[in-house]
Amino acid sequence: MYLLDTNHCSYIINNTPNVITALQSRSESNIGISIITYGELLYMTEKSERQAQNLAAVQAFLMSVDLYFIDEETAIFYSQLKAAVFNQFAPKDKNKRRSTSIGDLGFDDHDRADCSNSNSAQSHPCFC
Repeated sequence: MYLLDTNHCSYIINNTPNVITALQSRSESNIGISIITYGELLYMTEKSERQAQNLAAVQAFLMSVDLYFIDEETAIFYSQLKAAVFNQFAPKDKNKRRSTSIGDLGFDDHDRADCSNSNSAQSHPCFC
């Protein structure tokens, strides 16, 4: 099972050749997205100049993937993952830690949300 992030979904919807090839090589596997990624795709359609056309493309894409919702287990894992990343990579000095964000360490919410959703979906790898 592969859990796609928003960027990969966009590449697939836009028929980006190398992403399509990678996806086709995994055709035996289940492909899914999180409800957060779905919301991001809808947000992108709302911002676009071709809303109706892009919404139709997103809806067509959704027919080919599984949609995963967030549950309490995922939320708990997300918080643990975020804390572990911070503890591993943040400065050890307490004064510096207070002013360091997870983004300062090179991670963003997409990285953590996608991987935490991947874990809740039976601990399968992210498609990244």
